[in-house]
Amino acid sequence: MTTSFNTITYSQLLVELQPKVITTEEEYDHTLETVEKLMACKNRTPEQTAILQLLVTLIEEFENKNYPLEPSSPHAILKHLIEARGIKQSDLVGIMGSKGVVSEVVNGNRAISKAQAKALGKFFHVSPALFI
Repeated sequence: MTTSFNTITYSQLLVELQPKVITTEEEYDHTLETVEKLMACKNRTPEQTAILQLLVTLIEEFENKNYPLEPSSPHAILKHLIEARGIKQSDLVGIMGSKGVVSEVVNGNRAISKAQAKALGKFFHVSPALFI
């Protein structure tokens, strides 16, 4: 069964929610609450999904402007992946070289080479660019 998009229902949601560019913390909090309610809907309509996508876009824009993330260093990314995967530094010896090299790289005392970045990317199933 194909569900069609009802523009009248969507218009009613637009009038009810009145989405706009978020400029204050109060508007941000209110929009987050609305998104949480929409996400909790088990049988969300196509119109609700469209509004949800719009609100998420507005939230992302506000967050990017007001809470910019600093790019992570290759060493920080490597440490995170090691912790997230629950592996030990010793598990990387076969990929990166000796135990000493692995320790130096993980601790940020040695740069990650292109060959190591490629091997780490393959091992963690991520882009090698994360390590360069």
